[in-house]
Amino acid sequence: MTEMHVSLDGSELNAVERKLQEPLEAQLTSALEQAANRVADRYDGQSEDEVVSWIMRETRDGLHPDIAEGFAPDDDKLRQVAQAVMRGERFA
Repeated sequence: MTEMHVSLDGSELNAVERKLQEPLEAQLTSALEQAANRVADRYDGQSEDEVVSWIMRETRDGLHPDIAEGFAPDDDKLRQVAQAVMRGERFA
């Protein structure tokens, strides 16, 4: 199983967000892992772009709406997750 971790840039966070950085990173990581695994379960040859969009939708669906609205992962990192899904990898 592949492990992932969502990291937030502390320099871009306000004081309240910095206090919540660790639990927020854990929540985002969990939502992304679960989304990637759901997509992997149903992946049937879709293109990389489709898988990237699908993972984003699934991740946002698993988050509180306020958090989902602000979730904007690095495109290259999200593509790496999509490529892993397309290779049949699972996430821990």
